[in-house]
Amino acid sequence: MFDRITPDGVAWRDGRHVAADVILWATGFRAALGHLAPLGLREPGGGVRVDGTRAVADPRVQLVGYGPSASTVGANRAGRAAVRDVQRLLAGHPADAAAA
Repeated sequence: MFDRITPDGVAWRDGRHVAADVILWATGFRAALGHLAPLGLREPGGGVRVDGTRAVADPRVQLVGYGPSASTVGANRAGRAAVRDVQRLLAGHPADAAAA
């Protein structure tokens, strides 16, 4: 398990670093998002506003299993949608990703 998320990947205390475009954080349907606090995703009421699985405050963040996608029935569908969204974003088509 890495110790921190950096602007271009993840890092450990011993100095190791791995570049990453995407981090898939599988929480097991627990809304444990404290580690994401530095990203400023929470709204004044404490929740994270999402559009599908995308955090509205940062479109790079996908929260599969959070909010409307927090069900075992919807998880597969939401996961597939999140993957398509991330692929569009990585391909440099953020407008397309927002429309997905």
